[in-house]
Amino acid sequence: MSNSVNYFEVGTPDPAASTAFYSGMFNWPVGPPSEARYSMVDGDRGGLWDTSTMGGGNWAIFYVQVDDVAGSIEKAVSLGATVAVPLVDNGAIEFAHLVDPQGNRFGVWRPKDA
Repeated sequence: MSNSVNYFEVGTPDPAASTAFYSGMFNWPVGPPSEARYSMVDGDRGGLWDTSTMGGGNWAIFYVQVDDVAGSIEKAVSLGATVAVPLVDNGAIEFAHLVDPQGNRFGVWRPKDA
């Protein structure tokens, strides 16, 4: 499934308002927040990240599953992208947020057990 868009995420400093909107709009169930303030959306299809304690950013992004997150970051930067969230390894997955040359945020990720 490499290089496929297969996950989305909403970053918000107001998770209650975002939950109300997306649940109302698409009837998506939003799970309870984890210790990291992250809620799963519509099963495991997406996530809602409470950003209130980390700068309060807002975003709605798609994630592309890749074989090599670090290599994908390097390639994106060589093509003019900037790094918004550097590579994170949380034990289960690796991911990063990038911003393309036109200002659009997107993510790359890979499961570590793959």
